[in-house]
Amino acid sequence: MKNKYFLIALFIFITGSASAQQLLKGTVFESGSSAKLSNVFIRDSNTKQLTLTDKDGNFSIKTETGHLLIFDSPGYGSDTLYVVDLTPKKIILTLKTIALREVNINSKRPTFDPHTEYPDVYQKSKVYVLSPTTWFSKEGKDARRLKRYFKREQEERHVDEVFTRAYVGSIIPLKGQQLEDFMSLYRPTYAFIKNNNGESLAVYINDSYKKYKTLPPDKRGLQTLPGQ
Repeated sequence: MKNKYFLIALFIFITGSASAQQLLKGTVFESGSSAKLSNVFIRDSNTKQLTLTDKDGNFSIKTETGHLLIFDSPGYGSDTLYVVDLTPKKIILTLKTIALREVNINSKRPTFDPHTEYPDVYQKSKVYVLSPTTWFSKEGKDARRLKRYFKREQEERHVDEVFTRAYVGSIIPLKGQQLEDFMSLYRPTYAFIKNNNGESLAVYINDSYKKYKTLPPDKRGLQTLPGQ
């Protein structure tokens, strides 16, 4: 009899756990337009469950009521969603005034080690020759997209650490908004930073400043994106 009650309790626990987390679906749009945003990074702050929006701005993530979802995309203000139900959601992200990671110019970002923070992503992204499901499963494909996202994020943070406001401002005579605009217009790539030393970067900044001075005043700031 005890075994019977134990099995019943175990079944209730398993089914309860399985139903606790369900798929929440939705679409992410750009504020003020009908544009749908791809590659928006979405994280459940309670469980560290992760996903990215697809090319049509759609997403699905395992979560449950009472959890907090964070939506983040370079150039846009982050948004959060407190999950009160699992009906499809419409998320709106607003463009920042300066769209090229200006927050990173002003301060050094915390060390980001996705291998430590999200080991499951790297495990699920692996492809095994004798396991075709690892090639084509949605979970595996999503994990590989997240892996590429993390790689880009690490590269951008490395650029931020080298191409700083203090360093650039010590080489060229720009300050304030003009300096930030210049840094956004002539931000070097990760490949350039990786393959060049400090002296080469200083030369690049000086050469870029010469180009900057030849621009008409109305071209020295960030250009408005189409549809804005």
